[in-house]
Amino acid sequence: MAFAHLIRHWHGCNAWSHRVLPGLAEALDVGRVHNSQLSMLRNGKLASPGPEVFLALGRINRWLAIEAPEGRLDPGRAEALLDGHHPELYEALGASALPVRGDDHEVLGPGELLEVFVGLRQPPSAFDLRIDDTEAADLSAALGQLFTAGRPWRLCRDQLMAAYPVEKRQRRERFAAVMAGQVDYSASELEAELLDLRRTLAMIGAAGEEDLGADRFLELLRQLARQQPSREGGIPVDLAIAIRQQLGGAA
Repeated sequence: MAFAHLIRHWHGCNAWSHRVLPGLAEALDVGRVHNSQLSMLRNGKLASPGPEVFLALGRINRWLAIEAPEGRLDPGRAEALLDGHHPELYEALGASALPVRGDDHEVLGPGELLEVFVGLRQPPSAFDLRIDDTEAADLSAALGQLFTAGRPWRLCRDQLMAAYPVEKRQRRERFAAVMAGQVDYSASELEAELLDLRRTLAMIGAAGEEDLGADRFLELLRQLARQQPSREGGIPVDLAIAIRQQLGGAA
């Protein structure tokens, strides 16, 4: 799963859609990476990708380090480099074009990416955002608190569901249930959702994708989770008192 974490965070820190890397592989003629392969890599479900996948991703990574040393690619330069046929890539790379670098600032090429995949190399610490199973419930609660700003779900539902960029019904239903506090994301679900959750904040206008990277977003959730009341012991004993106070105030 280490390689899945790396791929997800590479997308997340650049706020790329899943079409950027396959599009770059084709535009640069460095090999082929299908959208389906990339999706399976992100979810840790591609057991034995061919060597051409690592060759393409490694070449793209090195190209980004050379052509966008400041982490962004000038749109005019992108157009020239990509033969003027990929406007969707110009926009993506103009916003962010960060390569995967090791802890020693080394740019990872095909061989290094393959080593991460087979477990011979640890992923760079900045690209290893792992969520533990034991913290997933508290992070889900923190998400609900953050996205609703502590207000009742019914007051936020329409705006949040309009901003959530995922079309698949099952994921939309899951997102709504987590926001309403009915269920929690599992650790793997939450890792896979981080990119689209950040996009939701951007769509609402609460935080730009470039302003809140995946690592900062996850750390923010962890800080919020630490501020939440402990879930141990079930319903708080003062709930009945709080309800009686409301009943008394309404009488």
